[in-house]
Amino acid sequence: MMITQPHTDTFLSRLPAVRGRYIENVDLSGSSWFRVGGPADVLFRPADALDLAAFLAKCPRDIPRTVLGLGSNLLIRDGGVRGVVIRLDGAFNEIEVEGGAVTAGAGVLDVNLARICRDAGLVGFEFMRGIPGTVGGGLRMNAGAYGSAFRDVLEWAEAVDGDGTVHRAGPDELDMSYRHCGAPDDWIFTAARFRGEAGDPEEISARMQEVRQARKDTQPVNTRTGGSTFKNPDGGDANGGPNDLGDLRAWELIDRAGCRGLVRGGAMVSELHCNFLINTGEATAADLEALGEEVRRRVHADSGVMLQWEIRRVGEFDPENTPELVLAEEAS
Repeated sequence: MMITQPHTDTFLSRLPAVRGRYIENVDLSGSSWFRVGGPADVLFRPADALDLAAFLAKCPRDIPRTVLGLGSNLLIRDGGVRGVVIRLDGAFNEIEVEGGAVTAGAGVLDVNLARICRDAGLVGFEFMRGIPGTVGGGLRMNAGAYGSAFRDVLEWAEAVDGDGTVHRAGPDELDMSYRHCGAPDDWIFTAARFRGEAGDPEEISARMQEVRQARKDTQPVNTRTGGSTFKNPDGGDANGGPNDLGDLRAWELIDRAGCRGLVRGGAMVSELHCNFLINTGEATAADLEALGEEVRRRVHADSGVMLQWEIRRVGEFDPENTPELVLAEEAS
């Protein structure tokens, strides 16, 4: 696959006028927790939701659009991301608390939302202390941890579709289930309203500390990683809930298949938690993805279970630095 050359003014001339900012040929390797990946053709930082809607309404549909959040659950391929990469910050980082209701922009960090709710004495958001992402990303995948998920506290979410039309929908309309949101692929979440119950801030703080410590004790938090790599089969909770395979979770299937500590290039399956991939320092995105596919192949051969990626993979392979990669879907 050929990689497009750096863009010229001709490309930018096709993009609509915005109040936000366009930046060309932006290195994205520092934008994901794996610290790998190629450049974005154009990075767009909209001024606010109206600016985003106007951009989507006028941007030619043949130009790809990709939304980039905190990058904690993301693998950016070495060839980079074509088209426009949209990053929501600034106005999308606002939080407002009114009684038991909390409205947050899509760029708000989950941990910050948990802290604001703690200070407001609202119970139900403690699990977000264990999710290293943003509200927008959490909505897109119904992120969860330690027995709770976004669906449990969500009242409604707002999104802009590919034509610039604004939508508001609740968790049932969004068909939210385990690590799943049924919103159309072209929806970009911009804000959400959550609801909690009144509680004691000290008890909430203690619970958040438990979540923080549990994550520190069981996950490779101080490494170049991307969070849980694969979903648990049949909707098992990533931190201990049941599934229909003898209560085996993804990490247990990976461990049983002998993949703990498995290495490919600069990528390694974590020794501490084998549902995490680690960039040991010199990994390429291709190393990480190929290792993930090897894990999937081995698990399928051992248990008959085809693990599904939880980490989002975007962009193109670099034809000059990509090992032969046979996807597990094709090998099964």
